[in-house]
Amino acid sequence: MAKSTQKASPKGNRNKPTEAELVFEFMGQLEHPLKAEINAVRAIIKNTNSAISERIKWAAPSYFTSVDLVTFNLRMATKVHLVFHHEAIVNVKSDLLLGSYKDRRMMYFENMAAVEANKAELERIISDYVSLVETVAS
Repeated sequence: MAKSTQKASPKGNRNKPTEAELVFEFMGQLEHPLKAEINAVRAIIKNTNSAISERIKWAAPSYFTSVDLVTFNLRMATKVHLVFHHEAIVNVKSDLLLGSYKDRRMMYFENMAAVEANKAELERIISDYVSLVETVAS
């Protein structure tokens, strides 16, 4: 039998792109005045807990573990808007978490200075949130 000289594609033999590939493609095409800030917040979320995965959901980067956690709302051009959409978020206390909804909270960053100034608090929120969510899910 003749040996094939054809090289495998970077995606191997699969036809469907991975979640990471879809996010990479999405972010490459995203036109948003706060794209640098969005990327900074993405990095904070992803680096806070290794159990967190990223995908595109509701036409934006979204994060999950065993359940959905938080999604960017990209409709605002003047602020980075995060929607924490698991009911466990109401048990995390922070001045950054806004709204009195029974099952979600909002967070906003106006610029890179705000992202950088609140990095440690966002990391704490994500850590506490993941712990609460995983306790509820198990």
